[in-house]
Amino acid sequence: MATQMVKAVDHKLLAAGEWIETGEWGEVRSPYDGTVVGRVAEGDAALVDRAARAAQEAFQTADFPQHERAAVLDRAAHLVAERTEDLALTIAAEAGKPLKTARVEAERCVDTLTFSATEARKLTGGTVPMAASPAGGGKLGVMLRVPYGVVGAISPFNFPLNLVAHKLGPAIAAGNAIVLKPAGQTPVSALKLAGVLLEAGLPEGWLSVIPGPGSEVGNAIVEHELTRALTFTGSAGVGWDIRSRVPHKKVNLELGSNAPLIVNADGDWETAADKAQIHAFSHAGQSCISIQRMLIHENIVDAFTERLVGNVEKLTVGDPLDSETDVGPLISGDDRDRVKAWIDEAVGAGAELLTGGELVDEGRCLAPTLLGSPPRNAKVWCEEIFGPVATIDRFTDFAEALRMANDSKFGLQAGVFTSDIGHGLEAARTLEFGGVLINEVPTFRADQMPYGGVKDSGNTREGPAYAVQELTEERFVTLQ
Repeated sequence: MATQMVKAVDHKLLAAGEWIETGEWGEVRSPYDGTVVGRVAEGDAALVDRAARAAQEAFQTADFPQHERAAVLDRAAHLVAERTEDLALTIAAEAGKPLKTARVEAERCVDTLTFSATEARKLTGGTVPMAASPAGGGKLGVMLRVPYGVVGAISPFNFPLNLVAHKLGPAIAAGNAIVLKPAGQTPVSALKLAGVLLEAGLPEGWLSVIPGPGSEVGNAIVEHELTRALTFTGSAGVGWDIRSRVPHKKVNLELGSNAPLIVNADGDWETAADKAQIHAFSHAGQSCISIQRMLIHENIVDAFTERLVGNVEKLTVGDPLDSETDVGPLISGDDRDRVKAWIDEAVGAGAELLTGGELVDEGRCLAPTLLGSPPRNAKVWCEEIFGPVATIDRFTDFAEALRMANDSKFGLQAGVFTSDIGHGLEAARTLEFGGVLINEVPTFRADQMPYGGVKDSGNTREGPAYAVQELTEERFVTLQ
């Protein structure tokens, strides 16, 4: 097993068209062993103000039409494709994501930028049938889609490259300038992507990336008078608080979940178990759509559980920079301890510990954990774990499984395995989720698809085609 090395270097931040050393440095540490993997310059509210004003000026003065925005995004996609290994190493070092998974993220970033370029070329409005009423006679009606101007963006730690691309790519395609605050634990990937976009020809001042405390930098972006639209990915509590604080702004929220997987007796349960091995524990379960609640028909639950437990116990846990590692550390020791406490609480309340539950690799990692039949008030059932833990419960009939899946304040994505098209259609009609994936796990995401949730899971759809719509507003024009 070969472990890669990452050299710790200093990274300037990008604000108002300049790479800046502020004199305040934030250390970026490996979640695995705590070693410093880099330092980043940190900003403050004054720098956010400077960046927002530069973004507004660039938006108002730069000649940056659709075809040039598309060309920049295409060039950026090619540059990312050339640098996927370096970017994957950066992701693995700062996020603790296993290198094999980090490589997939870097490759997906190419798709996200490419699809964003396509949307820049396609962006259009529509016509309005004015002559459909006497009042509109003799008039031509056109609906334009116009950018907001300056977009404020806040990205999370778990996909530090591709989710930043999902913020920046569609915003640029739509014609907006951006001020981004990356996650404090994983700012280097965002700064490298910013460098790629500048190298690809993004106009000066069009993008700022400002690491720093959320209490100052994040709040300054949210509250600044020039950020007319905001796009946030993170926890439900923080996201809905942002929306309540700035009701006059367009606020796009992509938040958490406790994703259910339903496997009916007529479904391909072997495939479901094999996919669950990966998608319940990839990046130590730190994904909004990581499989958390598995609902298995009583006729197959024992066989499914036996197969899945055997699969999970084969996973390699350890150093994310080791090319053989499947499951790495949680993002912090506090998160590791929180998830371990939730496991212990559930077991103490009657859940069955099927495998895992202990700290491994000298306490650096939490073993992939499966729990059987947790109480309905246990945090592992009703909250978002965001850790390498999944639960298994049984159901008797399909309608019961749908009710159990809907028993959640979240509604991002649900997966259903069944060979009965009637059951598939019933699930699509009944499940209260932004995405219902038939014969697929809820963790599946292609970067061009509409992605987002309902209830506490959010209010928007990402995927470049859909995000571009969210980051533009309609303007009606009529000509006599």
